Amino acid sequence: QVQLVESGGGLVQPGGSLRLSCAASGSIVSFSVMGWYRQAPGKERELVASISSYGVTYSADSVKGRFTISRDNSKNTVYLQMNRLKAEDTAVYYCNRVPTPFPSWGQGTQVTVSS
Repeated sequence: QVQLVESGGGLVQPGGSLRLSCAASGSIVSFSVMGWYRQAPGKERELVASISSYGVTYSADSVKGRFTISRDNSKNTVYLQMNRLKAEDTAVYYCNRVPTPFPSWGQGTQVTVSS
């Protein structure tokens, strides 16, 4: 069973930066398209960015040019570099497979953008 552990969230001022990490267990992860999702209070979970096993990336329009997804297959780790953060980026961030998530989600990591 794949296990996902997200970290790196926190409280940051608007315009600041954070780098999220997702450590994944299971060799299948290296061959999977992985993504970062987020869920804000009262909203549905949405896909923010994804990356294929070969490094082809996708970013939602809302974060394009500000967020960069990357991965290290040797470490089974996926990263999300978030720059120029805005208040509307406040959410719990999760990583999982795209488009069909693994059944077990991690606990997520809280990102709060506030002055």
